[in-house]
Amino acid sequence: MTLSPKDASRLTREICGLAPIVPVLVIHDARHARPLAEALIAGGLPALEVTLRTPSALAAIRAMSAVPDGHVGAGTLITPEDVRAAKAAGATFGVSPGATDELLSACEAEDLPLLPGAATATEAMRLLARGYDMLKFFPAEASGGVPALKAIGAPLPQVTFCPTGGVNPVNAVSYLGLPNVLCAGGSWVAPQDLVEAERWDEIETLARNAAQLGCTQ
Repeated sequence: MTLSPKDASRLTREICGLAPIVPVLVIHDARHARPLAEALIAGGLPALEVTLRTPSALAAIRAMSAVPDGHVGAGTLITPEDVRAAKAAGATFGVSPGATDELLSACEAEDLPLLPGAATATEAMRLLARGYDMLKFFPAEASGGVPALKAIGAPLPQVTFCPTGGVNPVNAVSYLGLPNVLCAGGSWVAPQDLVEAERWDEIETLARNAAQLGCTQ
C-alpha cells in the first residue's frame, strides 16, 4: 500500500502535535539510546528525531522504538536508501532537511510519514501542491527566523511548520507563538555532555521544561 501525501501529512501532524518540542538527537553510542529515550519520554517529549548522521543512528532507532509511548523518527533522510533503512530499523516517521520527488516517492512507497523541509515560499508551495501541508522550516534561524516564518504564513495559512535549526529555549517561545507553528525541533534537551555522562535525570528535567513551552499557546 502506498501512503498518500495527504495521509502522510495527517499522520506527521498528529506526531508533531504530541509536544511543543521534538528533540533532535545525534547519537554516537547506541548504548545510550534506550535510557535517553526513556528520559525524554518521561519528561513529556514522546516524539523523537534520531538524525542519520552517525554510524550508530540505525541501531539507536531500533533500541528507541522498543520504548513504550515513544514515536521514533529518522532525521536527515536524503535518499530512498535512507528511507528503507530507517523503516527497517523501526522508524515510524521521517524528517528531511529538504525534499526531492525521489525522496517523497520513497517515503510514500514505504508508508513512512515524512516531515519534509522547506525554507522558502516556493518550496512550501511545491510541497503543498503535492499534498504536504505539515513541513519542517529549516534552517530556521539562518532562513530569517520568526519574522520570515510569519511572513510565509500570511499567503500560505494552510501550511503548518516545525521550525528547526538554531531553535533554543528562548526563541522557541516566539516560534511557538506563531499561528502556523505546531512544534519546534531542538537539540538542547539532550546535550552531548549530559548524554555521555549518562545524566538521565538532568535530561528528563530539560525535557520537562521544554514540554511546558507551549502551555500558554
